Amino acid sequence: MTLNKVYLVGRAGRDPEVKYFESGKVVCNFAIAVNRTKTETDWFDLEVWDKTAEVAANYVKKGSLIGISGSLKFDRWNDRTTGDERQKPVIRVDKLDLLGSRKDNESASSGSSSSSYDDDF
Repeated sequence: MTLNKVYLVGRAGRDPEVKYFESGKVVCNFAIAVNRTKTETDWFDLEVWDKTAEVAANYVKKGSLIGISGSLKFDRWNDRTTGDERQKPVIRVDKLDLLGSRKDNESASSGSSSSSYDDDF
């Protein structure tokens, strides 16, 4: 048996960047800041696909309080200048929860106070 599941609650560190593909697929990338302690913050890069990506693009703004569940993956590439293999961890989001108060969400964008979206539409 294998298990690769990540759950995080934090604030969006930047507005989502959305890309639309000719195939009809949509991907959305942004980061989430999670307070580990009062003085330490961890940052995680997020990758969201399809309908959940559209929801993130429409409702998540920098500073929005969100909860996510997903899996850890590693993006790998070769450095253009040195040719060395590089990698960075990315959370592939399966489920997105819009948290916070209605006022918080309205200041970030118009939307509901607490909603849940995933790729199972």
